[in-house]
Amino acid sequence: MRIQHHAFLLALATGAFAAKPVPVTWDEAALANWATPVAGLNQRPTHMSAKDYYAWPIDNLRTYPVYYPGREPAGYWEMLERVGPKPLIEPERLKTEADWIEAGRRVFDELDHIPLRTFDPKFITAARSRETFDSAKIEPLPDGTIFGMRWTPTAKGVALSYSNCTNCHLLYMGNGTRVPGAPTFASLPRRVPALILEAHVTNRRPPAAVPLRMPDEPFGMWLFRETQVPWITDDPNERLKNLSVEDFRQYARMFGQGGAVIRWNGSSLFPSKVPDLIGIKDRKYLDATATHLHRGIGDLMRYAALVSYAEAVDFGPYHFLPTQGERLGTRVPDEALYAMAMYIYSLEPPRNPNVVNDKAKAGQKIFAREGCVGCHTPPLYTNNKLTLAEGFTPPADKADSLDLLPVSVGTDPSLALQTRKGTGYYKVPSLKGVWYRGHYLHDGSAASLEEMFDPDRPKDTHVPGGWSPPGTKSRAIKGHEFGLKLNQIEREELIAFLRTL
Repeated sequence: MRIQHHAFLLALATGAFAAKPVPVTWDEAALANWATPVAGLNQRPTHMSAKDYYAWPIDNLRTYPVYYPGREPAGYWEMLERVGPKPLIEPERLKTEADWIEAGRRVFDELDHIPLRTFDPKFITAARSRETFDSAKIEPLPDGTIFGMRWTPTAKGVALSYSNCTNCHLLYMGNGTRVPGAPTFASLPRRVPALILEAHVTNRRPPAAVPLRMPDEPFGMWLFRETQVPWITDDPNERLKNLSVEDFRQYARMFGQGGAVIRWNGSSLFPSKVPDLIGIKDRKYLDATATHLHRGIGDLMRYAALVSYAEAVDFGPYHFLPTQGERLGTRVPDEALYAMAMYIYSLEPPRNPNVVNDKAKAGQKIFAREGCVGCHTPPLYTNNKLTLAEGFTPPADKADSLDLLPVSVGTDPSLALQTRKGTGYYKVPSLKGVWYRGHYLHDGSAASLEEMFDPDRPKDTHVPGGWSPPGTKSRAIKGHEFGLKLNQIEREELIAFLRTL
């Protein structure tokens, strides 16, 4: 991976990349050993074929922000009705590195959840009504727009749609700083319009936003189908079958509090927080449970395609696209995914306001003394290895691509052992940017660095600041007990150092 990455950077520096073909996103050879085998099955999920993927029609449409009623520029709606469909990306115009990165910025900002587009007058009217947002206590962003909502001019008229990348990977800090690539929920709780969930229900989509149309059955069955794990004993997802839409709203609120979102093949019970995309070019694995390798820019392209519209539905003998369910096959051009991946590779963290003072320097010495550098190795502050989920023993024939640190730090193993994203492993996260990312541990249970190093965290009386199951007031946050035995002064010094990274 490192050789490919350095070659990519050299190409950017010399401009040679412009003459090279765009990598093939859905490449059969690359897909063959891309995914990590699933714990309990010791088999990789089966991806759809390249033939089927490339048979899908291409969608390449620009989108535009939805403004808070009363903040819309004069003539804006009339412009949307008049402008018609415009291309999201125009590869023939891209000649330089800067051109491709700028095109990738547009894709990142404007790409929408294509299957959730709606022309329904009820939704269009609601999106232009102030009552919709006032009743949900949703405030406009500093530029007057509504977070997470887009207008898409098409050949059939203007559709209401919803952001793809930026719904999860765009942080507005408390001071209004916009940080693309950072986790959306890292700073302040971000309210999203209830219209998004209503659009899912109306269009028979599972809440994970993957473009699959589900059978006409109770909402709870959709939740179960997107998360069931039949190869484990007493699948906990069985309890989701009778969950109502209103019940799910409670779950959704708790997910936002912990910085996570619902995802197909993930879990409504055992969340994984939204990752930081800044610095992802230096990460060896994708997802908290290292579900996929990151060998270069092609892997980032196919991962974006996977989670947006091509998720796996087959795991060994188990098939998770139900009878009367269907994929809604539409894709964006490979060039759009390439440009977006280049943009993500180019992202830089926001300016760090935390200075390296004497307190932070003392914390750096504690960091080294306590052995933290073994896992969180400078300069990346990760060793890019995998640790074991508690209770998991790797199979003797594990994939050679998995670089293991054969220990467990004792965090909740549920995500890694009881979901379809469960590989049995957790990747060692980088500590770079912990000052702005918020939510710690793979499930976002701890809401701050102070909570992370609180000696009471592993106790049943602890009240988590981040994610907890609905109705839970107190519970222990297990694992990663490094630093919990430091005295108060040393804890403060260690935290001061971490905030400078």
